[in-house]
Formats: sequence, C-alpha cells, structure tokens
Amino acid sequence: MRDLRIVFMGTPGFAVGVLQMLVKSKKNIVGVITSPDRPAGRGRKLKESDVKQYAKAQGLSLLQPTNLKDPDFLKELKSLNANLHIVVAFRMLPKVVWNMPEFGTFNLHASLLPEYRGAAPINWAIINRETKTGVTTFFIDDKIDTGELILRREISIAERETVGSLHDTLMNLGAALVIDTLDVIEENKLVTIPQLENNDLKDAPKLTKENTRIDWSMSVENIDAFIRGLNPYPAAWCYLYNKEEKVKVKLYNCTPEINTHTFALGTIIIFNKEVKVAVSNGYLIIEEMQIPGKRKMDIKSLLNGYTFEENSKMM
Repeated sequence: MRDLRIVFMGTPGFAVGVLQMLVKSKKNIVGVITSPDRPAGRGRKLKESDVKQYAKAQGLSLLQPTNLKDPDFLKELKSLNANLHIVVAFRMLPKVVWNMPEFGTFNLHASLLPEYRGAAPINWAIINRETKTGVTTFFIDDKIDTGELILRREISIAERETVGSLHDTLMNLGAALVIDTLDVIEENKLVTIPQLENNDLKDAPKLTKENTRIDWSMSVENIDAFIRGLNPYPAAWCYLYNKEEKVKVKLYNCTPEINTHTFALGTIIIFNKEVKVAVSNGYLIIEEMQIPGKRKMDIKSLLNGYTFEENSKMM
C-alpha cells in the first residue's frame, strides 16, 4: 500500500462535498488550496470560498494564492511534501503545480469525458437534453480536461431535472468516485485510458450573459430544458416588455405545453392566474420568476402585486 499525502484544490460547494468525504474517510490531507477571498453582495464585503470555510472548520492547512506561479507559493506548496494532488472545481493549473507530486494530479469532472469538457458540464448536459451524464476522474495535463481517464460513473438524468438537483447528485457520486480513485492509486492498481478525440464532442463553455439569454424562437421543449439547465444558478433571463418599458427578468420553474396557436413569439397570455408565453410549437407556462427589485416568487404571488398589460411580451 502506498502512503498518500494529499493536497486538495477546490473552491465552490461542489468541491466541499468531495473534501468532506476525504475527511470522513480519514485520508491524509496535508493542505487545501482555494481561491482568495472576493468582494460579494451590495456591501462588497470579502467572502470566503465554501472550501475555505469548511477547511477552517476542520483545522486543515490552507493556502490562497493569487498567482499559482508565484515562487513563494510554490515553495510553500513543496514544503507540504504531498505526493498526490486532487483538483475539484478549481482553476487551470500551471505545469509546475500539476507535475509536482510523485503520483500526479487528478481532477474530478462532472461529465462523462471526453464529452462536455469545460467550466459548466452539469448545466449544458441539461440544456442539451441529454438522458445520461456522470462523473470522471482523470490525470491533468497541459490542456483543459484532456488527460488520461482513471474512472467513470454514469447516471440517468431525470425528466424534470434542474441543475440544482443534478449538481447535488453528481457531487455525492463524484465524492465516492474520488475515494475509489484513491483506492486504486494506494493499491498501485492504476490503469489509465487515453481520451478519444472526434469532431462531434460537445463542450461545456463558461456561462455568460450572452449564452444564458432565452431565445424565444426555439421549441418549447428546448426553452424548458434551457431554463432547467440554469435553475437555480445563474438563471435564464430575457427582457420583458410591459407598460411601455423593457426590463430584465429571470425565469425559474416553468412547464412546457405543446399546442398550436396564432400568437406572435413571446406574446404573454394571462388566464385564471396562469401566465403563458407563446412559442413556435406551444406555450411556456411560467411557474416562478423574478422581476427587477423583487425576490424570486411563484407566479400567483407575483400577480398579486404586478400587472401584465395586454400588449406585454417576452423578448
């Protein structure tokens, strides 16, 4: 059996689930690396990452480098004498970091690699209406998510899945896969497989203001999947034209209804406390949305204090 000394690298809640499993399994974590504290909220107060909060609570050694090539950081990292690095939802590492430990640096990715390489694999799997996804561990190399595969686990995506529910499922599945990966490394039974390359692979680019806007010319099934793939974060958005002004709104829970009609795309229809938006092959029934200056709320609560005029529409 190999005696592993582990440095863990991660930032958001997804990474915390894995770190918790490592601690629970009594793995030898000699250090944790996470992002620097960042201003957040209206007061712009410094906010600690989820991983930092958990690592502090567990009394783990913590580093927060702003520059991963900084000589002082590299000296500190080397002094931890780790022989394995584990990366979960962190940033791209320079070779001097991922090549440092004796047994390498492996990453947990929330997709079935080589599909959905990139920053937002959980979101894009739902947006693209996939029926299955999973988690993969692989050794990091000098490109993004292209290294040799170690282990994979596959699951089905539920029919009404949101990114919020799938995130938690994959976090737990991924934590278990990391432990399995550590077992084969400890027992020196590691067999890796190179990733196959082809031109049909789907990627998972970073979510931006541009690629999270709803396109009302899409089918109702695709719009529904788009909204679910961004619910609860960062949330699909569009413009609402109402009362002769255009405002940005976010949509959360919705229900697709396939039907024929003669309304223009984006037309809002109100009937019996129900809000529908006309699309090419039916209607999108809005269950939950957020308008500027208000919290997210269900549509019945929204209609108690907000009025849609007859010519209102989504854009």
